[in-house]
Amino acid sequence: MQARMNIAQVAPEAYRAVLGLEKYVRANVAHRLLELVKLRASMLNGCAFCVDMHSRDALDSGESSRRLFAVAAWRDAPFFDERERAALALTDAVTRLGEHGVPDEVWDDAVRVFSEKEVADLVTAIATINVWNRVSVTTRTQPPTEVATAG
Repeated sequence: MQARMNIAQVAPEAYRAVLGLEKYVRANVAHRLLELVKLRASMLNGCAFCVDMHSRDALDSGESSRRLFAVAAWRDAPFFDERERAALALTDAVTRLGEHGVPDEVWDDAVRVFSEKEVADLVTAIATINVWNRVSVTTRTQPPTEVATAG
C-alpha cells in the first residue's frame, strides 16, 4: 500500500496545530500511561503507523512487551492497575464514540481515580491520538520497513 500524501508537506499549518496538541499532552500526561492510551486507540482504529510508532516508543522507554501485547485484551489481562484500566476504558469509549457518547460508568471510574485536570488531559490525549490515527489511516501513512536498533 502506498501513502496518498504527506499532510505535513501539503498542509503544514494543520500539521503544526495537531502537533501543538501533541506537545501539550506529552507535557501533561504520564509517559507510560500516554503510550498505553495511544497504542490502544491506534489498535482500535487500525492505524499501522501509530501502532508501530507507539509500541516502539513504549519499548524504548522500558515498557514490557508483555504489557504492550496485552493492550489488545486489556480487560482480561492482569497487568494493568486501576488507573490504567480506567484510562484504557475511557480510550475505548472515546475512540468508539457512539450515539450515546461515553457511558456514565466509564466516566465515573475515570473521575474516581484521576483528578478533574487529569481527566481533561486524558480526554485531550485520546482526542489527539484519534486525530493522528484518522490522518494516518486516511493518507495511508506507512511505518518504516526498517528500523534502526540501538547497538
